[in-house]
Parts: sequence; structure tokens; C-alpha cells
Amino acid sequence: MAEKDRWERGYEKFQQVYCGDVVAPPRGTNDFFDLMMENLFCDVWTRPQLSQRDRRLVMLGAIAALGEQMTFGIQVKAALKNDELTPEQVREILIHMSQYAGYPRVAGLIAETEGKIAEVAKERAK
Repeated sequence: MAEKDRWERGYEKFQQVYCGDVVAPPRGTNDFFDLMMENLFCDVWTRPQLSQRDRRLVMLGAIAALGEQMTFGIQVKAALKNDELTPEQVREILIHMSQYAGYPRVAGLIAETEGKIAEVAKERAK
């Protein structure tokens, strides 16, 4: 069998990172996502210098600093489902980031975070 190309390898990592919860457009329909699969997920997320959990922590810090509620929620849910972080650790990230990014920016992430914690708990209870 031929070696998988960069898009396919990136797509596999994308599925792993997001537990299949985030749907990517089909290959060839969106240049932005095609490049993301080939570069970000094939080349960057697979580098051995940081674990997937470490990469997630770095990303959560950056996203918290930007105050991006929806994106933060997606990352929190994936981190919980992948057992990279516990609910307590996610809450601690918010406490820590409030000191660096500011209370107003982080306060907007609390409801989204608690909603994702509840979602994952409900999924696991089934």
C-alpha cells in the first residue's frame, strides 16, 4: 500500500485531536482547510518535541488570552474527551489565565467551559 499523503496524515491527526467532534470539509473543497490539514495537523501537531496534551495547553492559553469562547469550548471538550485534562485542571487554567489575560476576558470563558464539562460528563454517563 502506498504511503499516506500529507493531507491524509493530517486528517488522521485532526480526527484524533478533536475526537471526531469537529467536521472538516471534504478534501479539495476549501483551500484553507486543505492547507491546515497538510501543515498544522500533518507537520506541527505530529512533532515529537511536545505531547498532544502540551500542545493543547499552549493553545488553550493563547485562545484564553484572545477570549475566543467558541474555540476555547471546542478545545476544552476535546481535552476532556482525550483524557488530557480533568475538569479541575481546565478550571485551573481559567484561574491562571485570568492573571495574565485579565478577568473580563477570561470571565467570558467560564460558562462555555462549564457547559463543555457538563456535555462530556453526560456523554460518559450514557
